[in-house]
Amino acid sequence: MLLSSESVQLSQPLREALRRDLAAAVAGDVDFGSTARAMYGADASNYRRIPLGVVFPRTADDVAATLRLCRDAGVPVTMRGGGTSIAGNSIGPGVVIDTSRHLNRLLDIDPDRRTARVEPGLVLTSLTRATAAHGLTFGPDPSTASRCTLGGMIGNNACGTHSVAWGTTADNVESLDLICADGTPLTVGSYTAREWQDKLALAGREGELFRALDELEGRHRQTWRTELSDYSRRVSGYGVERLLAERGRSVAKALVGTEGTCAIVVGATLRLVPLPKVRVLLILGYPDDIAAADNVPAILTQAPLAVEGWDAELLAVAGGSGAAPDLPDGTAWLFVELGADDADEAAARAQALLDATGAGRTGGPSARIVTSPAEQAALWRLRADGAGLATRDTTGGEAWPGWEDAAVPPERLGSYLREFRALLRKHDLRGVSYGHFGEGCIHVRINFDMVSEPGVKVFRSFLEDAADTVAAHGGSLSGEHGDGMARSELLARMYAPEVIGSFADFKRVWDPQGALNPGIIVDPAPLDGNLRYTRRADLALPVLHYPEDQGDLGRAVRRCVGVGKCRSDVGAVMCPSWLVTKDEKHSTRGRARILQEIVNGEFVTDGWRSKEALEALDLCLSCKGCSSDCPTGVDMATYKAEFLHQHYRGRMRPLSHLSMGWLPVAARLATRVPSAVNALTRSPLQGLIKRLGGIDANRRIPAFAARSFVSSYRRRGRPDRPRTGQQVLLWPDTFNNYLTPEVLTAGDSVLAKAGLAPRLPDGGVCCGLTWFSTGQLGTARRVLERTARALAPAQRAGLPIVVLEPSCATMLRSESRSVLGETPFTAYLREHVVTLAEALERYAPDWQPPTVARPAVGQVHCHQSSVLGFDADRRLMARAGLDPAGMQRSCCGLAGNFGFEDGHFDVSRAAAERLLLPAVEGAAPDAVVMADGYSCRTQLQQLAGRRAAHLAEVLDGRLNDDR
Repeated sequence: MLLSSESVQLSQPLREALRRDLAAAVAGDVDFGSTARAMYGADASNYRRIPLGVVFPRTADDVAATLRLCRDAGVPVTMRGGGTSIAGNSIGPGVVIDTSRHLNRLLDIDPDRRTARVEPGLVLTSLTRATAAHGLTFGPDPSTASRCTLGGMIGNNACGTHSVAWGTTADNVESLDLICADGTPLTVGSYTAREWQDKLALAGREGELFRALDELEGRHRQTWRTELSDYSRRVSGYGVERLLAERGRSVAKALVGTEGTCAIVVGATLRLVPLPKVRVLLILGYPDDIAAADNVPAILTQAPLAVEGWDAELLAVAGGSGAAPDLPDGTAWLFVELGADDADEAAARAQALLDATGAGRTGGPSARIVTSPAEQAALWRLRADGAGLATRDTTGGEAWPGWEDAAVPPERLGSYLREFRALLRKHDLRGVSYGHFGEGCIHVRINFDMVSEPGVKVFRSFLEDAADTVAAHGGSLSGEHGDGMARSELLARMYAPEVIGSFADFKRVWDPQGALNPGIIVDPAPLDGNLRYTRRADLALPVLHYPEDQGDLGRAVRRCVGVGKCRSDVGAVMCPSWLVTKDEKHSTRGRARILQEIVNGEFVTDGWRSKEALEALDLCLSCKGCSSDCPTGVDMATYKAEFLHQHYRGRMRPLSHLSMGWLPVAARLATRVPSAVNALTRSPLQGLIKRLGGIDANRRIPAFAARSFVSSYRRRGRPDRPRTGQQVLLWPDTFNNYLTPEVLTAGDSVLAKAGLAPRLPDGGVCCGLTWFSTGQLGTARRVLERTARALAPAQRAGLPIVVLEPSCATMLRSESRSVLGETPFTAYLREHVVTLAEALERYAPDWQPPTVARPAVGQVHCHQSSVLGFDADRRLMARAGLDPAGMQRSCCGLAGNFGFEDGHFDVSRAAAERLLLPAVEGAAPDAVVMADGYSCRTQLQQLAGRRAAHLAEVLDGRLNDDR
């Protein structure tokens, strides 16, 4: 009797007993709390199943103990790696086992045999970075390589960009270490006829398994030979044909792609392939994707390493995020990579491919050859972000997986796409397509309505029609991501009943009670059940405007579809708290999952009062790295501000929200008697002051300046300035005005030296940042409204506003629109707020900065990386002879109020220790230590004892080499 795929119903005492038994039995971690359950209830698919709890094993023995205890309790088990499954393969109703936290070692690399031994939680890029030292790599390379695990790749038979040359995961697995459903440890591989007979003669559970497999193969041999093609991307169902003698008699390969439904992988030996010495990338342009598909067979004659498709609509979405690839003429493109031993061979191979495709001839594709490794890498990064970019179309509409990776033989791809486009029109749907054209595997995100009942009916109807279309073309419903809940129900449309029966028999050999990942492949769950977005909680209306999401908070948090790039260690900024803690709840995705549950209202039922969300958002640094690094455009800093506002509405706020949220007011008061305030904060009373202000005991309260920049500026009167230059407003931000006025003094001087005419705004102005970041949105709105009145003359005159503090520039240019909505004032800010480098480049392009001719080391402010951009700064530094190679694009870890708040010091310091502190400590003696952000400079001063300079200070010659 197979266990049900529906939610497991255990009484609270029984659930607590299971949790207690697991905690006692495993060396790893056990978490049955509501936060973990909410986060692990979804992956990167359209589906949601809230588990009973999560286990993070440290050893194979932990896995065996978990299986035993869950079996005794009648609770199913689902395996999870990076949680990037697009089909709903890694979510289950019982206990989820996550191997990525602890069971993640690279055990061995054998360069001579070209093999590697790994644990299932090892992330793919961790393996490939190690094997690259030997000139080797693991062939399958999905776009989620920086966060997907080898166990997950084995479960789904992952493929990736280079599988056209190097095969699927099944092709590259030599042996698997298993824990069977009954707890039996077992290692399986491929077998000669003699080895197979030896296995059949064994006593015990291992012999029983092999005899059952032998009987199964004998009974279904003819069906497998005639019904299961050797098409490389036939990932749907089970790879049982790998048991055939002519297919290698491989039990290991037959288990690859079974999605954790047959046995649990606790180790694997993988085959490695040599890296090409030289790569060349050809970009071929076509009038549409169908024309590109028709050209694929000609390309395949040249033995490419990769043949990837790219769509104009996806390019338009990517363009909105700032990417601007140089592509040849067309509205669809193929990226074709070739490998060679040297540059001459690469050039010859490229020319042969151009000849084979008819490039340059009438009716042939346009073409461009890319030989620069850096440009190739940038183009491949754009392609890797396709799954995230495709979640929004050019109209801003939502698009979803569901028909994510169907595949047909490449020679039939053009025909399939023609029918597929007609099918979209029939159902009044749109789809953004891209993918592995070299193997006929198309990724597409479709604008399904996943919220309403009529929309879900269209979803089902379309998938049924699409399954029939793929089957008619001899293809596979899944070309690499597995079946999961998205396609298992449709397998009967692809396979004959005899094949479906053989799959069920195969599962029963391994898992007779159906304890492993129920509802997947065999005895499938309905494809329109367990959908993630079908309910809504009765929440108070959001205060922020969410202009990119039609004012809809639910739509905004749905941006996180689970691709998991925030769990990557190769991003620019995102996600600093994940990089430090390696805990899902401190990743952008983990936070988004809990916010989605708040909107859903079924599992997390206390809405804005949710303790789970408060806990998860606590370590969000509001760096806004996700708004740029996340391909779906998640903006957790904004969601956090909204949540804090709603959570503390009518309630007592944390003390830090008062001391640091109201910093502009406190600073204005403190600078009336700065020496007294500074003496007090350094007196024996400083501990009490920190406690009263919610400030961490490890932090030093910064000193206030003897006189603010504004008071000094107005006291000395308007300086003698050129009258012919562009007039600009110099923004007197709170941090630099009251704490480091020398930065504003330098900025004022540099602008004047460049021939501009800087002046201060009329009246008091403030961007409202500190109130926004602490969720005091009513005050933030009032502050911005007052600022709008003060800037009205400047707005009428169209004056540029030069902001030296990156976080304040971001608040004005970006967050003001969230607070105030689309207004003429926020439009003015968006167009006219500039950084120092942007102002000099835009309004004083002929000015030559002084020559510094020294290396620079320090911090690119996270808001420069995520919102403002750093290109203008980089160009200006180059003109001044400053080498920016040592400037770190991460997060300093202080992040405004975050690093000062009580309890955040360890995470704040750990974030700085990742990149910033080592870079500064290892810098050349003549390096200029630089950071435009006040937080970044404070972090360096307090943790490294180094006083960093603002770019304005460097250009104004205000360097002190003793600091």
